[in-house]
Amino acid sequence: MIVAGLQICTNYTQVFPGLAQAFEWLRTTDLARLKPGCHPIDGERIYASVADYRTKPAEEGFWEAHRRYIDVQLVVSGTERFGFAHLHEMRFVSHDEARDLSVLEGDGDFFLLRPGLVAVLFPEDAHMPGLQAGSSPEAVRKIVVKIAVP
Repeated sequence: MIVAGLQICTNYTQVFPGLAQAFEWLRTTDLARLKPGCHPIDGERIYASVADYRTKPAEEGFWEAHRRYIDVQLVVSGTERFGFAHLHEMRFVSHDEARDLSVLEGDGDFFLLRPGLVAVLFPEDAHMPGLQAGSSPEAVRKIVVKIAVP
């Protein structure tokens, strides 16, 4: 996993094919004006999912991971508590191939994902997004750029 400010993400463009294109799209697109839903960047190889939602209590969250895509997650507005863990430290529960979603159990660490901060999650990274940062839910706008794993 990589966590960095969007403005310095260019330091990581050589880590994985497609990251440079994803970071450039995030830097040059008016993210606040995008409609919720899917936005192709490079067909199905790289696309963005825009979501507006309210954060949830930790007990409603679950650990997840993806096999076919890398996530580049950027909060545009609001703040969420975000969990992360190494996949090999988690217990596998189920996998939905159509949604590329593995559900996991275990423990991890947490940080606050604030506007301008990018979290890049690889297939070996479990994560628990969308949690309340404080005592009550908060409105969040998040962009998740999905990059296909070759």
